[in-house]
Amino acid sequence: MVVTASVTIGYDVPWRKVHALLLLGAGRTGGIRKEPAPRVLQRELSNFYVEYQLLAHLEEERSRAVVISDLHANIQDAFNEYDTQIMSPHFESQPDRKVLVPKTDCYSAPAAPSLSVTGSERQPSGEPDSRA
Repeated sequence: MVVTASVTIGYDVPWRKVHALLLLGAGRTGGIRKEPAPRVLQRELSNFYVEYQLLAHLEEERSRAVVISDLHANIQDAFNEYDTQIMSPHFESQPDRKVLVPKTDCYSAPAAPSLSVTGSERQPSGEPDSRA
């Protein structure tokens, strides 16, 4: 079974970076097969953004909802770690600053730096724990 995740990203971000970030999110997600490898499609060149779609195959069909949720979380983390703004929902005008979650706010209350969706501990900076 194939799962998908779509994001819209501004033209100011190189498409190769977007592909790499989506694949990074997929690589961090348990329940996604390594073969066939996940891939990224560029679905639309819109007026203000490019729509990208990640395609990945599940290891087990019955875990679909959990894997998609974990995949979305890992994609958000990857984009925030590399200071790349996701444009969904659509902006009517670009704010003066990037719309990102600062690393210092990744674990704002009531969240705490505990187990990530991949099951490995992470530091509040978003970097993997060196003990892992």
